[in-house]
Parts: sequence; structure tokens; C-alpha cells
Amino acid sequence: MSVAQAIVYRQLTASAKSRLQLARKLAERNIPEDVAEAVLDKFEEVRLVDDAEFADMWVRSRSQSRKLAKGALRRELAEKGIDQETASAALEQLSDADEEAAARTLVERKIRPGTDLGDRAERDKATRRLASMLARKGYQPSQAFRIVGEVLDSHAAPDNDQPGSRYP
Repeated sequence: MSVAQAIVYRQLTASAKSRLQLARKLAERNIPEDVAEAVLDKFEEVRLVDDAEFADMWVRSRSQSRKLAKGALRRELAEKGIDQETASAALEQLSDADEEAAARTLVERKIRPGTDLGDRAERDKATRRLASMLARKGYQPSQAFRIVGEVLDSHAAPDNDQPGSRYP
């Protein structure tokens, strides 16, 4: 049992982990399942392993550093063994406004300088590239295209006489 405890301590020292991640690590090290369960139960009792706290921390960290949308975060939490109810509770800390602001920030940062937004082909290419980037971050396609369109409109407006027009 002390070998299993040492493995769990070492894993938790490196970074926070979910119960499933720790169980997988113990299985990799050929720790018997009954011993692994006993050790993980003990760690949960003393709150060194807490999936709800892990999910809250994961959502905060990944939404700020990677600007991931709720969909991508939910998928990542599921991969880490967090149940749907716990994941939903953790995702409640993200508002739709925060998610949209993060998407706008990403699009603003990724617009290539010198892109001629007045040229329809260039604008379409930029729209596809930026919307695809948001989709990879877990944003819904309709939301991604709307945000990209609004940001590109705001960048094209100073150059055009008709603010808000999508194409010249």
C-alpha cells in the first residue's frame, strides 16, 4: 500500500489530478485494483483527491489560459473521468458573456495584419480560418461565424465608408 501511496503523492505533487487519472496511473504501475481503490478512498477522505475541486480548478485554468469554450472544457473533463453533474457545476462559473469575450479576444489577436478585408476572397479566407480556430476551441459554429463577422466588420469599418457592410 505504501508504494501506491507514494505514486499518488508524487502524481499530486506534479499537478492536481482526478480520481480516474490517479487510478489509471496506479494501474500502469501494476498496483492491484483493490489496493488502488483503498488508497484513493483514503486520499478522498482527507480531501487530497477531490473531483469537484479539480473540475473547478481545471475550468478556471483552461478557460483563461487556452480560451476554451464550455463544450471543449466539458469534453476534457469527461476524458479525465469527471462525471457530467460535477462538470456542469464547474462550468457554471463561466458566463456566456465571459465565453464570448474570450472568443473576441482570440479573434482580435489572430487577425493577420495587412489582410485586405475589402477583398471578398481575402475576407472569406480570414473568416474560414478564424471560425475554424474557434471551432477547435469548442465554440459552436454559429457563434464562431457571428463573432468573426462582427470583429472583421469592426476592423473593416475604418477603411470603408459603410460600417457594418460585410462586403463592398
